[in-house]
Amino acid sequence: MSLPRVGLVWAEAANGTIGNAGVLPWHLPEDLAHFKDVTLGSPVVMGRKTWDSLPERFRPLPGRRNIVVTRQPDWQEDGVDTADSIAAALALAADDIPADEFVWVIGGAEIFSAVIDTADRLEVTMIRDVIDGDAVAPAITERWRLAATDPVDGWRTSASGIDYRFLRYESN
Repeated sequence: MSLPRVGLVWAEAANGTIGNAGVLPWHLPEDLAHFKDVTLGSPVVMGRKTWDSLPERFRPLPGRRNIVVTRQPDWQEDGVDTADSIAAALALAADDIPADEFVWVIGGAEIFSAVIDTADRLEVTMIRDVIDGDAVAPAITERWRLAATDPVDGWRTSASGIDYRFLRYESN
């Protein structure tokens, strides 16, 4: 069994914030739609705190195999597979998809940091504003090359008034 390709998907403010007190500190409907477009039909791997941060009406995320990494051996939720490590979660995801497809890691910061050095793709929604928070995106190092920007130049403005753009990075 070969492991699938691994992608990370997140939104971050100009100062690297990805969350605050267990929630997204912004309302950006276009990012939520982008997240759905990227991950729909693929397994998603997340930490238990990220699971807890999802609104109950969206748990489990529909149209995706939800795999939660947790240190609590008795933790369980309907419609969720659990794993005690990221490696175990990725192995579970590999059961579902061809090796050329992606499993998407969707958070949180600790999981992102543990996976980013071995991932194949990053899908990042960059928010132009500086926003306070307590969870920070992992560093995008020289290991990554910017493969696509939408829009190519400048920023889009959300219906909520936030300037943003989508960035895709591929591993070198």
